[in-house]
Amino acid sequence: MDTDTDTTDARTGGPAVLLRRALPADAPALAEVWLRSFAAALPTVRRAHGDEAVRGWFAHLVTGCETWGAFDGKRAVGLLVLDGDELEQLYLAPDRRGQGLGDRLVTLARERRPGGLALWTFQVNTPARRFYERHGFTETERTDGSRNEEREPDVRYVWTP
Repeated sequence: MDTDTDTTDARTGGPAVLLRRALPADAPALAEVWLRSFAAALPTVRRAHGDEAVRGWFAHLVTGCETWGAFDGKRAVGLLVLDGDELEQLYLAPDRRGQGLGDRLVTLARERRPGGLALWTFQVNTPARRFYERHGFTETERTDGSRNEEREPDVRYVWTP
């Protein structure tokens, strides 16, 4: 399945955000979602790469990983990147947080990887940690950040069915 068939928003009765496999042409818009979301959610975390490098990285993610975009009409509002059994990226446009879109993306990830998933998130990202824990992910490891590019302490989470 390359699209989410849920086309009606239960809360508003209007069109739902469409989840679909990202195309190469979507990479710039998804990179912008990532940049805005990172800035809003992680203002104290030093980014390891500038904006242009992030945009180039997204061109690779869309073609090299299983990348999904969340689209409200033509506007990208979220993204999910799976690489093997690793949930590599899950980011939402700041104005779309708290509306159930993240829940839909995690559900999609679990459907796509029914055998289990793992991910890393930064220790300072308390809202993300609560979100993943609410979705059944269990903390398995903490590090001092020496193994990630940002040098930010992080947490490993695993979901097993």
